[in-house]
Amino acid sequence: MAARSELDTQNIPAHVAVIMDGNGRWAKQKGGLRIFGHQSAITAVRDTVEGAAELGVQFLTMYAFSTENWARPKHEVMALMQLLVHTIRHETPTLLKNSIRLQAIGQTEILPESCQRELREAIELTKDGARMTLVLALSYSGRWDLTQAAQRLAVDVAAGTVRPQDISEQTIAGYLVTAGMPDPELLVRTSGEQRISNFLLWQLAYTELYITDVLWPDFRREHLYDAIHAYQRRERRFGKTSEQLTVS
Repeated sequence: MAARSELDTQNIPAHVAVIMDGNGRWAKQKGGLRIFGHQSAITAVRDTVEGAAELGVQFLTMYAFSTENWARPKHEVMALMQLLVHTIRHETPTLLKNSIRLQAIGQTEILPESCQRELREAIELTKDGARMTLVLALSYSGRWDLTQAAQRLAVDVAAGTVRPQDISEQTIAGYLVTAGMPDPELLVRTSGEQRISNFLLWQLAYTELYITDVLWPDFRREHLYDAIHAYQRRERRFGKTSEQLTVS
């Protein structure tokens, strides 16, 4: 396991995205219900957020609830929503103390009103946080993001404010819910699953992937160090050759 002292402080990814997976399996191993795994995952979230902020990560995006998750058993979804409300309320003072700004992406308007209220309040209270931005992906999916971007872009084209021939990659990126954020340089996925699960489909085009078998409730900042250490040992070519990078 990599120590913090082994990391190159000049090569910390500006944006780290995390797919937090394995809560249900962790709970099953412990002989508990799935919600027990979700409750136990709060410590992992807190330690990862604090660890990322200490390293100088500027944006940390955590996949908390996908649009597909609405299809889970109703009792689990409702328990998750209640847990979300409790967690946001409880963790907001810590975010304020550490100058961490909270944001949310996704179809948050379909969350229960209590969740929406807690989110709005936490986002407003932490809006001046300058150390790091914590982005919660809630009721989010990459395909939904691309769809809503296309719909809004089509409206502007029809209104004449955007010409079709002027549409570029930068134009499309500006209509995504992550507009204004750098694309993730590192994606961490726990539990060993090797897929991106409809997460940030456009934004992950050149993101380095790091997959660990650690189940999310057991994830700690030391595992984040491992992920960043692995990231720092890779050569990011963006379609170029190694020789071209050396020359440039």
